[in-house]
Amino acid sequence: MTRWYDGPLAAFDTETTGVDVEEDRIVSAAVVVQDMTGGRPRVTRWLVNPGVPVPPGATEVHGLTDNHLQRNGRWPAPVVEEIARLLAEQCAAARPLVVMNAPFDLTILDRELRRHRAASLAQYLENVPLCVLDPRVLDKHLDRYRKGRRTLSDLCDQYEVVLDGAHDAAADAMAALEVTRAVGRRFASRLERLAPSELHTLQAVWHAAQARGLQAWFARSGAPEEVDPHWPLRTDLPAAA
Repeated sequence: MTRWYDGPLAAFDTETTGVDVEEDRIVSAAVVVQDMTGGRPRVTRWLVNPGVPVPPGATEVHGLTDNHLQRNGRWPAPVVEEIARLLAEQCAAARPLVVMNAPFDLTILDRELRRHRAASLAQYLENVPLCVLDPRVLDKHLDRYRKGRRTLSDLCDQYEVVLDGAHDAAADAMAALEVTRAVGRRFASRLERLAPSELHTLQAVWHAAQARGLQAWFARSGAPEEVDPHWPLRTDLPAAA
């Protein structure tokens, strides 16, 4: 029997104008589908003209300039619908969806859908079971006492995954997918008996616990940051409509 981490997976990633899911916009996105470990990936890419200026700091991260996006990017409305429909297709095909730091990418997609299509991500997924695997949550729970950061680049180093072209949506999605497979193999004794749907439910619990721990650390440090415990999608805010 094929273990879930060796079987079909899909991965989703975005590049954006910033890190505020309520106000920032998607400038590129990718979905990568791989039917088995080592299989040839099928990649769908989107380039988006967000309709707002791209801050220089964001351009430094992903290399996408206003001029390039205005010349080559598509208008967001059809793009975000295409993305949502493709994600729904993957869920309907029972492919677990790998999303590194899912509450960011899935929430910003949801907000873009509300902004441009007057619809939520949940509406596109209402007839299919959403099953997300978040390598950040998995790694933090399974190797919780390891020190250091847990960005995608850090996880690639930890699990010996090649990240070729960081901050390109397709490259990041593929790397997140490979990291998730590597996490599954490394912690097979704890994961192989769990179905992806069970892991989806457990990750919501694990992320909430991780968020509470980080919130407590901020409180002890006197920092004003608030940590959202919801996973894989943050709660609705009226301003996002």
